[in-house]
Amino acid sequence: MRRLLTLLAAGVPLAAAVYLPTASAAPENSTASAPFNCATPSLKAPAGTEVESVTAVRQAGGTIHGTGILGGTVDDVPAFCQVTVTLTHPGDNDHAKVQTWLPVSGWNGRFQAIGGSAYAAGDGGVGLGTAVKNGYAVTTTDAGVGDVVDTSWALSSEGQVNTALLKNFASRSQHEAAVVGKEVVGAVYSKRAAYSYFTGCSTGGRQGYMEAQRYPDDYDGILADAPAVNWDEFEVATLWPQVVMNNEKTYPTGCEFDAFTNAAVKACDSLDGAKDGLVNDLERCNFDPRSLIGTKVVCEGKELTITAADAAVVSKIWDGPRTASGKKLWSGVPIGADLKGLAEIEVDTNGTVKGKPFPVPAVWVQLWLKKDPSFDVSTITYSQFTQLFEQSQAEYDKVIGTDDPDLSAFRESGGKLLTWHGLADQYIPTQGTVEYRKQVEQEMGGSGRVDDFYRLFLAPGTDHCGLNGADGSADGLGALRAWVEHGKAPSTLPATLINASQQSVTRDLCSYPQVSRYDGYGDPAVASSFRCVSPSRH
Repeated sequence: MRRLLTLLAAGVPLAAAVYLPTASAAPENSTASAPFNCATPSLKAPAGTEVESVTAVRQAGGTIHGTGILGGTVDDVPAFCQVTVTLTHPGDNDHAKVQTWLPVSGWNGRFQAIGGSAYAAGDGGVGLGTAVKNGYAVTTTDAGVGDVVDTSWALSSEGQVNTALLKNFASRSQHEAAVVGKEVVGAVYSKRAAYSYFTGCSTGGRQGYMEAQRYPDDYDGILADAPAVNWDEFEVATLWPQVVMNNEKTYPTGCEFDAFTNAAVKACDSLDGAKDGLVNDLERCNFDPRSLIGTKVVCEGKELTITAADAAVVSKIWDGPRTASGKKLWSGVPIGADLKGLAEIEVDTNGTVKGKPFPVPAVWVQLWLKKDPSFDVSTITYSQFTQLFEQSQAEYDKVIGTDDPDLSAFRESGGKLLTWHGLADQYIPTQGTVEYRKQVEQEMGGSGRVDDFYRLFLAPGTDHCGLNGADGSADGLGALRAWVEHGKAPSTLPATLINASQQSVTRDLCSYPQVSRYDGYGDPAVASSFRCVSPSRH
């Protein structure tokens, strides 16, 4: 993600990185001897759709270049059959493209679907190529919408919300891609996949939860990381840092924001028993930003002094949005996360410092709430923020909230749901995922019963989608496969993390609600020096 933000520094940053499932390159139970037919298949349209076109092209593989802003490349992709199916919903004038890539040889007998990023519903090619390289037949859909920050589809020419495309983006196109992708696999290989998986992070994570909630029979296993669930709430909530700065008329520099973050990490680092540059249990971190008032910070050669106003802004951002009467609306940016992600600032041509809102929540407010692309989000007052938050809930929770805690149908189908979420996620507050998990426990009989099919792992010091190789790694898909195919429920998720000193350390991420504790001896850079324990609050 950090690499992508650097690339996009002159344009717009993104809410999610390319999702690269890392599991098991070696094909297991290879079905390479199965008949292979890369020809245009005859397909039955999913319910409610019509098939507009179908093409099948044999591709040589090699280096795959990702499309759109995310770009990226993946090398040494073997030859594959690329089947493209375009669907439409009669009367909606939409055109949703479903791509399925199928290895010519070495298919591991499994089907995988890949979710999207920000406002893109699917993958731009790098995830697809990686999956093929790892032996999977793989599907993604564009849902008939655009690239990650392309929201030209949001409103009709009359200025009304395009409800058909929003429905595609929110739910129905993902399910239709599952139906089409499996059908294509059967046509090309003359047999069905032995197991079906969904993988995604951020928007892709939300899509995975949507599948478990609405279409519980689509997948045997779902890997849904840093999930953008509670979309209608958190999208507005992530505009809060800008609202705070604008209303307080205080705009700390990036250096000052970093000073608060670094001080908080340093203060709360040893709560797990080890000074390792990682904060394991955020709920025990009570760092007070007022302790930095008067501190000198050197930024771009200038010495700045942190003020009480700066500390008040950081306190409000960490606390999260509240109503004028003090009622909490949503979680804030996690302590330890990069505050510059949502509280970015810029200097205009007149030398005036102003906020630079993150585009994903900004356009949600402009297009889906105000229905006005020219609406200036910097004018939002605290009371107007509450109104927008409540409007978003009222209009869109049932459409894209993706927060139904009743997963009984998914459990009964035998499905498994695995999630990791970074505790330093600067774009999607980690606490939203934790609260959803708590709601599922309350709905479905407690943590023990929920652990039978749904497990959550929180990753210290990890930013948004940061275990996908940019700022750490974890083989979530490998753990999910072992759970689905061999009944080995993961009590921990082995990961490589990057600490505050930018050093790699290994950790066994604990299954929620457990947290990691240093055993008092051993190298704090290795996982074996830590154990999972119940946090003191439980």
